[in-house]
Amino acid sequence: MIFTELIYERISAPVITYAGNYKDAIQILSSGKELFDVVLLDLHLPDKSGAQLVEEMLKVCRICPIIILTGYADINFSINTITLGILDYLLKDDLDADALYKSIIYTIERRKNIIALAASEKRYSDLFRLSPQPMWVYDKDTFRFLQVNDAAIKHYGYSEEEFLSMSILDIRPEEDVDRTKTMADLHNNDKAGAYKGKFTHYTNSGDSIEVDIYSTPIEINNKKCKSVIAIDITEKIMQESKITKAIIKTQEDERYEIGSELHDNVCQILATSLMSLGMIKSTLPEDKKVFFDQCKEYIYMALNEIRNLSHRLAPAFFDDTTLEEAFSKLLHSFNPDEKYKTVIYFDKELKEHPVSQELQLNLYRILQEQLRNISKYAKADLINIGVTLSDNRLCLRISDNGAGFDPASVKSGIGLANIRRRAELFSGKLEITSSPGNGCEIMVVIPLAPQAAIL
Repeated sequence: MIFTELIYERISAPVITYAGNYKDAIQILSSGKELFDVVLLDLHLPDKSGAQLVEEMLKVCRICPIIILTGYADINFSINTITLGILDYLLKDDLDADALYKSIIYTIERRKNIIALAASEKRYSDLFRLSPQPMWVYDKDTFRFLQVNDAAIKHYGYSEEEFLSMSILDIRPEEDVDRTKTMADLHNNDKAGAYKGKFTHYTNSGDSIEVDIYSTPIEINNKKCKSVIAIDITEKIMQESKITKAIIKTQEDERYEIGSELHDNVCQILATSLMSLGMIKSTLPEDKKVFFDQCKEYIYMALNEIRNLSHRLAPAFFDDTTLEEAFSKLLHSFNPDEKYKTVIYFDKELKEHPVSQELQLNLYRILQEQLRNISKYAKADLINIGVTLSDNRLCLRISDNGAGFDPASVKSGIGLANIRRRAELFSGKLEITSSPGNGCEIMVVIPLAPQAAIL
């Protein structure tokens, strides 16, 4: 046959098996005795032809690629068969050894690539479906879920059908929806594409969980999507919170001990020294009394400094001291020379909403830490402090009109890290708004338990 001659021209010692009709071809291919690199298929066999022949041969040749040999009259049909799985077609009248050889080599290599791609897709599918961590794919434009794995269904309590009718915004707190959209926009514009962040999610039962999100871009059917892994860190945060609380309690106990020693012991020693000085004043000659007065003045200054220091170390949050009063005393000790203009606002509703002593102390420490940051870095002359209550969320806002900075390019120091850590102890969040030349504002938002209605 002419095809055999053309093959022998370019391929050394090929193994060729010939079938004169569809029945023989099926018998040879189904026996499994021989493995073929490629099948050359004439569209017109004595016992079957056309579309039916192509469909039946594709069922049998699941791995082996098929090249159609066709006449001019069949060319449009042959082109359409590419969508069915045929890898190439050749016109009989234009056939030569080079064209046949190139088609066979191309078809074999393309089939290898298709098999490798299918294997890769299966590995991805298995990794996605069988991953022990919740995973999903969502549309970056609409935020709708496109795929979810078994772990996500189990962990979040939604069925696959429910997930696919939802968007990622449906599992976020209402107040975080805008943040989610903003972060998604920033992520979309990021050339690297990969993103990591910490978020709060809600399960189908209404429970909130804290998750680390790892997101990467992915394209499915020419649609730009995001592939997400969600790792539940709620238990980890709880354990870290217990450790942090223990550390902070130890620190506070040490501060109280030092403050109490300064106030109750050192101050008493200095007060006794004043009394002793008073007893010898009358025995001093007039020209020496000026030194006496200087010593007395220095002791009074030391007493005031120690009292201020002891109050900062151990602020008294008891029945006779409110958070507002503690803030005012802190500002007074921080600003003795009135270098800063300070404005402080406390929401009246806070008087009707009890705040635990532990939270009050941490809010005090947060203000203390930020005032230290302002004095060290800001070069400001105006400080605004506001404490408000809305929707059972307490918000502490501290702003200044200083030099500012770029939060994205400046690595958080110990001060801001301490503030963030104290906020997270109470399931709160720290938000920083700043830019060069425009001052800085930090907002600490902490959820409070709702008050029971009084009937």
